[in-house]
Amino acid sequence: MSDRGTRHYRNLVSFLFLIIISCLPVSVRSAYLSDPHWHPATATWYGEPDGDGSDGGACGYGSLVDVRPMRARVGAVSPVLFKSGVGCGACYKVKCLDSRICSRRAVTIIVTDECPGGYCAFGRTHFDLSGAAFGRMAVAGEGSQLRNRGELSVVFRRTPCKYPGKNVAFHVNEGSTEYWLSLLVEFEGGDGDIGSMHIRQVNSPNWLEMKHLWGANWCIIGGPLHGPFSVKLTSLSTQRSLSAREVIPRNWSPRATYTSRLNFSP
Repeated sequence: MSDRGTRHYRNLVSFLFLIIISCLPVSVRSAYLSDPHWHPATATWYGEPDGDGSDGGACGYGSLVDVRPMRARVGAVSPVLFKSGVGCGACYKVKCLDSRICSRRAVTIIVTDECPGGYCAFGRTHFDLSGAAFGRMAVAGEGSQLRNRGELSVVFRRTPCKYPGKNVAFHVNEGSTEYWLSLLVEFEGGDGDIGSMHIRQVNSPNWLEMKHLWGANWCIIGGPLHGPFSVKLTSLSTQRSLSAREVIPRNWSPRATYTSRLNFSP
């Protein structure tokens, strides 16, 4: 899309958002207009009506999306938020706007998947939520009615990711060798998203840059690589860094997950 087209689209979205806001009660309208952190978007739902949503997703979290703390909080987002996978792990609060059926509370979701095309066409800011997360935006007892609405106008904002009792973990992907090492990052708190990732071999002062592979997966080609490995993550949003010293042991193995003693603070 050209710069002119992008500006036109943003102006149109802003105009429509103001129309939606103008239909809200004065007290609610004032709250949203005075808070610059809330932004307009749309939302749909997928999967079972009261289900957890996807059974994996484009971020590569696999079965983690079916268990706590991700369970029923998963969300697929349009490309503008998915960011080719770099947006994986980011957390958002999403709130619908119709006071007749929507609760005043927001639902917190974790980006675990991408929803390309259709509602999630390039340029749109859209959330495709699990049925459970979508229903939680409704007032008590109206979850089914809210899901029957289909697409909703919503507002959203970034929120820190919180994983009580969890620290950042690194899953060594299948196929990894001493010449090609691929890691999936799990449970990164705080900003949630990752802007860069580095690895350091034992007895080496040098941090080696890993390449973003897909979703929440990163890799490095070289070698032979010798563990134990320290791993450094840098947040995409705030550029904060976290270094997990020798988190991956010397005798590491593919398909194993190694948990650090650290996490980003909310």
